[in-house]
Amino acid sequence: MGRPSFPILTMTLLGLVVVLFLLSLAVGQVWINPLNGLFGASDNVTRVDQIILLQIRLPRAILGLAIGGILGLSGAVLQGLLRNPLAEPGVMGMSASASLGAVIAIYTGLTTAFAYALPIAALFGALFGVLLLLLLAGRSTDVLTLILSGVAITSLASALTSLALNLSSNPFASLEIVFWMLGSLTDRSMVHVWLSVPLILVGSVMLFSTARALDALSLGPDVARSLGVDMRRTRSMAIVGTAVGVGAATAVSGTIGFVGLIVPHLLRPLVGSRPSRLLPVSALGGAAFLLAADLFIRLVMPDKDLKLGVVTAIIGAPFFLWLLRKIRRRVV
Repeated sequence: MGRPSFPILTMTLLGLVVVLFLLSLAVGQVWINPLNGLFGASDNVTRVDQIILLQIRLPRAILGLAIGGILGLSGAVLQGLLRNPLAEPGVMGMSASASLGAVIAIYTGLTTAFAYALPIAALFGALFGVLLLLLLAGRSTDVLTLILSGVAITSLASALTSLALNLSSNPFASLEIVFWMLGSLTDRSMVHVWLSVPLILVGSVMLFSTARALDALSLGPDVARSLGVDMRRTRSMAIVGTAVGVGAATAVSGTIGFVGLIVPHLLRPLVGSRPSRLLPVSALGGAAFLLAADLFIRLVMPDKDLKLGVVTAIIGAPFFLWLLRKIRRRVV
């Protein structure tokens, strides 16, 4: 059985995202018709239902859509840029540096003085991470240099985060740090949406702009240069786009891993070897994946505060091991 055509695959994923988005609005301890709730109260939708829908579920659904999309998209771009099947947003150190910024805000007590200090500090942490990455990598376009720079930033940010946990004298602050780092979309408001989604869109535009260059790069760096691809510009757009988009996502959700690794690998056999076709379907696939994982939490364990990052890790870790085994067999 042949793979579906690109338009059919794209429309199928788009339809799946729409269905999951509407289910995300409808599902919970109180089931609500999202269409009636969004466009005005009816006999079956009370004012309380509208408040639940617009102030609790709508921000959560929008963030699930946007964060899943940027994670899937950035994973596809980084795998194409680094020509490494194990590449994902975390490899560049953006998630770790954003988490460090949030941890500093909690540790210093800024979150008690200003309600939105945490996501703002996480954004600054992500921007600091990308500046450090560009400083370490310099003008080099070498893949190994970029990967090692990202690993160094991740290690440094993780060490400083552990230091903050170790030195924290407030057990409540330590617990808040741990829970935030697990990743979640619970209790997010439209303020979080307005804070993160514009930056996620900016990062997405930058990442989509690398599509043509990634197509050429799939033939090899020398061929890409002969076709007029500016490798430094491509690298900068991919890194900065990932930093802005994933940094903004991490700032409001905490660390959610493995989405950027799993989704491109699942969809690559369906689109062939052209990275430009993988980018849009990975964005849609990432959005569908995260919305589905969030729905799973609400349906299976509604009374438990199960974190979204824990669910994606449980799914992603076995997939990562399977991928390593597959690569090993290919090399042998």
